[in-house]
Formats: sequence, C-alpha cells, structure tokens
Amino acid sequence: MRSTPELLPPKAAQAFRAGDEMQALTLLRRARDDQAAGSAGWAYLERLTGLVLIHLQREVEGTFALERADPLLEAAGWLQPTLDELI
Repeated sequence: MRSTPELLPPKAAQAFRAGDEMQALTLLRRARDDQAAGSAGWAYLERLTGLVLIHLQREVEGTFALERADPLLEAAGWLQPTLDELI
C-alpha cells in the first residue's frame, strides 16, 4: 500500500491547522485539479477534499467525494488518507 503525502500542499495543511478550513479546501481542490482526472493522485486529494467538507459539516458533498476517491485509491493500492494528514 502506498501513501503519498508529497501530493499534499503544505499550505493546505497549514491553513487547516490554523483553523482556516475554507482556505485548506481551496488549496486541496487546486492541487487535485492539477492531477489527471481519475488518477490515484487525483483520488488522494479528492478524498482529503471530502474529509474537509465533512469536517465543515457538508456531509453529503464530502461523502460523494469519498465515494469517488476510495475505489480509485483501492485499485491503485494506495492508502486512504485521513484528516491526520492535515494536522
């Protein structure tokens, strides 16, 4: 199983730790959009985006993001990131 924290923008983690979840969400989405759609890198960042959305109590949107990301991560043999990646 592979985990790739190098995909995580450091400023997104900094923003999340500082309590600026919206900035973290924006930075994660931008980084995700720089990845090839449907790739494992895209899925890694999409899952983190979903977790931040759930943290912001946007559960439906966040859950859909997890449902898009998790099968791609599993197929690629990558670990599913958690919010701990941002802390």
